[in-house]
Amino acid sequence: MDFERVTVIVPAFNEQEALPRVLRDLPPVGRVIVANNASTDRTAEVAAEAGALVVDESRRGYGSACLAGVGELRRLVEEGAPAPEIVVFLDADYSDHPDQLPELVAPIFEDRADLVLGSRILGEREAGAMPAQSIYGNKLACGLMQLLFGANYSDLGPFRAIAYPQLLSLEMSDTNFGWTVEMQIKAAKTNLRTLEIPVRYRRRIGVSKISGTIRGTFSAGWKILYTIAKYGFWCRDVTNGVQERHDGG
Repeated sequence: MDFERVTVIVPAFNEQEALPRVLRDLPPVGRVIVANNASTDRTAEVAAEAGALVVDESRRGYGSACLAGVGELRRLVEEGAPAPEIVVFLDADYSDHPDQLPELVAPIFEDRADLVLGSRILGEREAGAMPAQSIYGNKLACGLMQLLFGANYSDLGPFRAIAYPQLLSLEMSDTNFGWTVEMQIKAAKTNLRTLEIPVRYRRRIGVSKISGTIRGTFSAGWKILYTIAKYGFWCRDVTNGVQERHDGG
């Protein structure tokens, strides 16, 4: 596998303590983009010191940071930089294990998948790494996606790899907590070849902005359910180049 053809996008908000460990544990890849999401600490500085490309996104939101990272990647490619074959998304809080990146990208390099999701539910979890509300929320969301879209997912885990052309074809748009579920719904509706693999998961460094607060938990849960309903009932026609390729051969 040629990891030079992999770009890693790391959305980060106030992760100056955890981010250096994430970047340290990543295998050497072609490009690492840290999307600094209006941090008030030294997140941007420690990312740059570790050799990552930093793009600033002042609009708060997980999806906003991911979109900023994708936008920066597209800009680089349009200006002549080599396009990656695979894009990996990875959180900056050190809850995931960056050294498992080769396991996520292998099925795409081997042309067995377009999207590979790291499942914390199927993998080994450190005690307390996923609060009960996260486990039950994931179960509910995945059950609804199976009911509405026939998608067999176990998790909405943030550690994931996707082929670059397919990522662009999904035309991602969510700016906050609906980003992961939007990707999985669109992947199902456009017949992307999707695999889940077990990944290890540990307690994050610092306090979670989502499950660590009542407000964050409620906001994330509401947005995830809203996104599922949006694509399940109101936006049934999701068409793009990927769908056309699957239909037309």
